[in-house]
Amino acid sequence: MGGPAVSTVDTRVKLGGIALRNPVLTASGTFGYGAEFAPFFDLARIGGIVAKSITLEPRQGNRPPRIAETPAGMLNAIGLENVGVDAFITEKLPALAAGVVVVASVFETEIDRYAEVCKRLSGVPRVAGLEINASCPHVKSGGIEFGQRAEVLAQLVRATRRATSAPLLVKLSPNVTDIREMARVCEGEGADGLSLVNTLQALDIDIETRRPVLSNVLGGLSGPAIRPVALRMVWQASQAVRIPICGIGGIMNAEDAIKFLICGATAVQVGTANYLNPLAALEVAEGIEAHARRHGVARVADLVGTIEVPAR
Repeated sequence: MGGPAVSTVDTRVKLGGIALRNPVLTASGTFGYGAEFAPFFDLARIGGIVAKSITLEPRQGNRPPRIAETPAGMLNAIGLENVGVDAFITEKLPALAAGVVVVASVFETEIDRYAEVCKRLSGVPRVAGLEINASCPHVKSGGIEFGQRAEVLAQLVRATRRATSAPLLVKLSPNVTDIREMARVCEGEGADGLSLVNTLQALDIDIETRRPVLSNVLGGLSGPAIRPVALRMVWQASQAVRIPICGIGGIMNAEDAIKFLICGATAVQVGTANYLNPLAALEVAEGIEAHARRHGVARVADLVGTIEVPAR
């Protein structure tokens, strides 16, 4: 589809009030705090980075083994190990070159603590927006993920929205019956955008020891294995809400990313691919631009939501 090739392509998009030079970000937990990848390419050449999730205080992760390869994917149970919000602001952000768009990922186990992290990040010049990780276990709800109960998710988004005026994205769990309901909850409580999906809860076994391959027993499944599920959820959510969506799940190359744009995502995040190729995000960004130029698409934003669904 599309017309004759164009000489220049406008790659800019706006994700919930965050201006991006192109629609490609890196996914939280797969790109460190950003500076770790600076030796490989100029980070300002991609849309931005979503930094490793941060908590109120420094946090140790789970004991090893906490990562394992699976067919067409990866299991991880890192446990959201991080330096804490204060060290993130004073040490990690200054290590990034000027021009790099940074979205801070916020994680906690209680709603008031989420809100406090958001408050501390508000007004920090290098933080372009916040991504609320709603796939974490809620201590006061018996360990269920925040994003699995509509009423708990509503409380979380409401509290974090009150705590900050920064652009607010909510990263949703795929471990739900109806992603559309959760998307509507976030929009109703004032979220500026959505990120979906997070990892799928999963398990693998070592048959020689008869033990789980991860010390935490359960882990999050990511990689190409989850891409069709993620595409389905992005499409469903895009039909249910007006706020923009950042698509995540098994994006290994530009073709994968373009599928998410067509299904309704305004931007995408590259995650597991970073473990295989530190240049993955840059290559995806360049590939999207090349595709648009080849197909006569003058603005990458014009690809968003162009899925043609057959009439029933």
